Amino acid sequence: MKTKNNVLNFTMNGLVESIARLTEDGDLRTTAIPGLSLFRKTEPSAPVTGMYEPSVCLIAQGSKRILLGDETYVYDTNHYLFSGLHLPVTAQVTEASHEKPYLGLKLTFDYRVISQLMEESQLPAPRLKKTERGMATGELTVPLLNAFQRLVDLLDQKQDIPILSPVIQREIFYRLLVGEQGAILRQLAMTNTQSQQVARALLWLKANFSQPLRVDELAEMANMGTSTFYHHFRSMTALSPLQYQKQLRLQEARRLMLIEHIDAASAAFQVGYESPSQFSREYSRLYGAPPIQDIMTFRQQSTSVSG
Repeated sequence: MKTKNNVLNFTMNGLVESIARLTEDGDLRTTAIPGLSLFRKTEPSAPVTGMYEPSVCLIAQGSKRILLGDETYVYDTNHYLFSGLHLPVTAQVTEASHEKPYLGLKLTFDYRVISQLMEESQLPAPRLKKTERGMATGELTVPLLNAFQRLVDLLDQKQDIPILSPVIQREIFYRLLVGEQGAILRQLAMTNTQSQQVARALLWLKANFSQPLRVDELAEMANMGTSTFYHHFRSMTALSPLQYQKQLRLQEARRLMLIEHIDAASAAFQVGYESPSQFSREYSRLYGAPPIQDIMTFRQQSTSVSG
């Protein structure tokens, strides 16, 4: 009889073949299945800052390291990454080669579906003694991996996607709800929990990061006292509200300079900085170089790679 690891490895081989074939034309594929993206890297990457949205990430081949605040999360073919919130992170592919490329996928959460699943399955409320971090890794199980394989298989059966994709995604969400990190997911999906209230304020901050930060107003939005809100915010994100806002601003400024070719001073003002010198200092701390130098280096590397 096959052991669990043998079954897991056998199923994973199928997912490796599927993702490798579907990403032959590029590193990223946004698929016809809503919320599902596929990834491929043929060499380890430098650390890259970005925003992880509420999602589950799975690696079919290779490994990856995520930095959230001062915490490190490593996941691979035996573990999935769970992100229940919009979290600013630094991500790095640590294991990849041309012979064995990094192959992964991401499925974003639909909290409306997850809440409905909780109600229909009558899952008990989580008994968490403290506010949990909004990001975690969990052990990959055979049923969860099988569900992901069936979801990816639908990309070759496009006529079946509208009918079967929602069914398989519900299965994936259900298996996460009853799995190792299910208590955190249930806490975020339930209404009027402290985690859900902080998540709501966090969404507002993400949409209004260029405005002056007033923690007391965010706390009021979450229906909490200021000190209580600050404690829960930091527990869930590993960042203070100010640090969270700062990373949002700097990431958007970098995007504006790279994609929209806006100069550094204009980008700084557009994301909410009043002092270009402060913007340059904080940008350098996050990206390792002043804005102009960082953007120039990035473009030169992109040109040499594409050439």
